[in-house]
Amino acid sequence: MSVDPTNPEASGRFAERISVEQVEEGSALAPKFDADGLIPCITTEAETGDVLMLGYMNSEALNRTISTGEAHYWSRSRQRLWRKGSTSGLTQQVVEMRIDDDQDAVWLRVRVAGSGASCHVGYRSCFYRAVPVGDDAGQPLTFLEVQKTFDPKEVYGDAPNPTQL
Repeated sequence: MSVDPTNPEASGRFAERISVEQVEEGSALAPKFDADGLIPCITTEAETGDVLMLGYMNSEALNRTISTGEAHYWSRSRQRLWRKGSTSGLTQQVVEMRIDDDQDAVWLRVRVAGSGASCHVGYRSCFYRAVPVGDDAGQPLTFLEVQKTFDPKEVYGDAPNPTQL
C-alpha cells in the first residue's frame, strides 16, 4: 500500500477501537489520542537503552514516523509538526516502535545522527538531571551529564527556544 505521509487519515493505517480485547490482545494498531489529539512517546537510544526524551505525537506525526522510519513529533510549544533533527541534523532513525497495552503511549528505540544528542539544551538526553527522593528530598537537582554534547547557539542559531514558562 502506498501511503501519502501528508494525509494520514487517507491511509487507513489506524484501526477503529472496537473492544478492550481488540485493543489489548489484537494485532491492529488502534492508538488512543488524548483530548488534544496527542499520544505520549518515550524515546530511548537503541544501543544503550538510555531515555533520550518524552515527546508527543498527533496522528500525522505517528503516521509519518511509521511511513518514513524517522521520528516525527507534535511540538506543543510551537503548535506544529516537526521531524526531529530538521534544524540540528540530530535526526532519530527508528530501530523499533512499540505501543503499550492500551495503545495510549508509544515507545521508540532510535539511533541518533551526528553527535548522538537529542536535547535542545545541548545534552545527550533531555533527562540529564536527577531529582533527589526519600531522605534526600528537597536537595538540589543533580546533573548526571556534566558536559553538554553540543553548543545549542551554534546548532540552532536564532531559532526560538521551545521551553515555555
